Amino acid sequence: MKRIFSKSCRIAAAIAAAALGLLAIAVARAPLPPGLDGPPPGAVELTDRNGQLLREVLEDEARYARPATRGEIPATLRLATLAAEDRRFFHHPGIDPIAIARAASDWFREGRVVSGASTITQQLVKIASGRLGRPTLAGKATEALQAIKLDLLWDKERILDAYLNRLDYGNLRIGCRAAARFYFDKPLADLSFAEASLLAALPRSPVRLNPLLHPGAAETAREAVLDRLLRNGWIDASSHIRAVGQPMSPGGRRRVFRTPHFADLALSRIGDRTGPVVTTIDLDLNRFVEARLRGRIVGLTPRRVTNGAAVVIDNRTGELLALVGSECYFAPGCGQVNAALAPRSAGSTLKPFTYLLALERGWTPASPLPDIPAEYVTETGLFRPENFDRTFSGPVRLRRALANSLNVPAVHLLQEIGGPAPLARALQRCGVTTLDRPPSDYGLGLTIGNGEVRLLELANAYACLARLGVYRPIRIFRDERNDPDGGRRVFGPAAAYLIAHILDDDIARTPAFGPDSILNIGFPVACKTGTSSNFRDNWAFGYTPEFTVGVWVGNFDGSPMGDVSGVTGAAPLLADIFRHLRATRGTIWYAQPPGIIAAQVHPATGKRLAGVSRSRGITEYFLADHPPAGESPRDYDVSGRVILPPQFADWLASTRPPGFAPPDAAGPASLAIVSPKSESLYFLDPDLPGSDQLRLRAIAPVPVTWRSATLPIERTGNETIARLAPGRHCLEAVNSVTGESCRAWINVERQ
Repeated sequence: MKRIFSKSCRIAAAIAAAALGLLAIAVARAPLPPGLDGPPPGAVELTDRNGQLLREVLEDEARYARPATRGEIPATLRLATLAAEDRRFFHHPGIDPIAIARAASDWFREGRVVSGASTITQQLVKIASGRLGRPTLAGKATEALQAIKLDLLWDKERILDAYLNRLDYGNLRIGCRAAARFYFDKPLADLSFAEASLLAALPRSPVRLNPLLHPGAAETAREAVLDRLLRNGWIDASSHIRAVGQPMSPGGRRRVFRTPHFADLALSRIGDRTGPVVTTIDLDLNRFVEARLRGRIVGLTPRRVTNGAAVVIDNRTGELLALVGSECYFAPGCGQVNAALAPRSAGSTLKPFTYLLALERGWTPASPLPDIPAEYVTETGLFRPENFDRTFSGPVRLRRALANSLNVPAVHLLQEIGGPAPLARALQRCGVTTLDRPPSDYGLGLTIGNGEVRLLELANAYACLARLGVYRPIRIFRDERNDPDGGRRVFGPAAAYLIAHILDDDIARTPAFGPDSILNIGFPVACKTGTSSNFRDNWAFGYTPEFTVGVWVGNFDGSPMGDVSGVTGAAPLLADIFRHLRATRGTIWYAQPPGIIAAQVHPATGKRLAGVSRSRGITEYFLADHPPAGESPRDYDVSGRVILPPQFADWLASTRPPGFAPPDAAGPASLAIVSPKSESLYFLDPDLPGSDQLRLRAIAPVPVTWRSATLPIERTGNETIARLAPGRHCLEAVNSVTGESCRAWINVERQ
């Protein structure tokens, strides 16, 4: 008998050992849920640069949450959760054999599942694996193996922390930290036993026990947890009595929803950031801009204005400090449209970039430009630019043309620097993405606004001007480092300084804006306004070394406003924002960079004056590499009046301005290109001999010299010929005696 018993023991031991071995193999091979490796899903917090909460994004709207740290989770919640879910948690190996035996007994006795046996470790595995439906026998077995393995790899505290950070507490609150803030508006550390017991009860049935909808059921569940705490000896009787008697008043904190347009933008670019996401926005500044924008739109309502947007950029870092995308985010219809990102007609806002390119190509702030009627041949017909006031000023210095935002000189200048292609390339290098069509589609009208731009992108292009030619991408998160080399130089600093000097010149812009315009802010700010055709959009941009501000005013549906221009619509808000920035943060102005010289020039000719003539001149600033030409006796008639080139003859005859010689004073020294006509298109046909030869003809009383930087020029007998090649080319005719010149641009394509 003893031998039989001994043999049975050995068999049983062998079976047990084999079972344990198989269990060890199964546990070793059981893969842990990949969801345990990353942070728990839940609410994301966007804060402003100073830590003020902007947006709490719920679990179904974001990828990652900020988990509560071990130090944040109080003993009250730990004990309440263990009492509610797994009181033997610190004593079992990931599964609870006692609970399994009890659940099995109940199942056999009742014929149905009466109680569960899942430990906290098993529940964590289930949550992390995403298996949240009705359990299956195979699924429970897998969970058990994974729980045993996890219990071997992680300490108990780590398992409990991970569990509390992944629990669904209802009302789309995932994790104990979000639940404490939502239900009680307090940090975890301040939870009482009564509050912790309510949170511990909720995960069993977040809907049925929702304290906002079913307070009675929630209170009963809370008291059940408190009773378990007392039975387990984890609280004393007096603490139990106080907790049961504490009124249950979860409020459901109102969801924070500040800077809505900016928060939407930030969430679209949040990527894989975890924890509290600190943005670049300044909430107090953004609130100021919101309030002033709303007041501005209310004041413009009688003039059929319904909306606007504004942005503020820190030039030193590229950080976005404020963004308001509409007058009211919650307005019915289109309030949630972000006008800072919507493409709109640019108006005159692109002119400074045209003038900057011209300065880098040899023009000066004193260069005289023709503000006279002109026609340009384009692919769609004749283009006749007009100024905003439908008048012409004759010869106008570049400074005055830009300061007064004259259209005609800007179009002339764009043609002179090579047409729309250089301007489009420069704007693209400054981050403008909307000019994605071929430059020829825009033509010379690009400089006066026939392309579309986004407020935020164009404001950042102006920030490039503010940095004296250095481009940096916009930053919306404090941890971004998207320009490790300090930015990309697009323009030279001296030329960019001259543009800022012009845009801050209140005297130069007086003819168009008046001596006390809204752009006279009271301290130096480089300002530019713009208005699209039919008053559909108006803009105002301004910058100092520290800040760039952009404002758009208009209607989302594109309907015209009632004669509201950039200076009457957007500019007052621009001025308000800059005065606020100066009062709260301070502003300075640019020190004159190297490479700038000053000279006395004639206000009409732009030429340097000498001797006693300097007393009747004005001071202008120049790039040292491009000084002004000196005046010559040929510039004046015998009475000392300025002689203008023949192209001004019609303007002189119609206006008879004082100080200028009559149209015939220049005599026969006129110069005009007969062939080719500017903006003509030529085709190279390999089957047509001579298609690569273009005969050049000009009207002039003296021999003319032809030149081109891109095409070879040949002299054959009495003819001058240009050898054509594909591309866009400039041909220049020069009067060999006076130095007067004129240009024609042509396009050449292969047939």
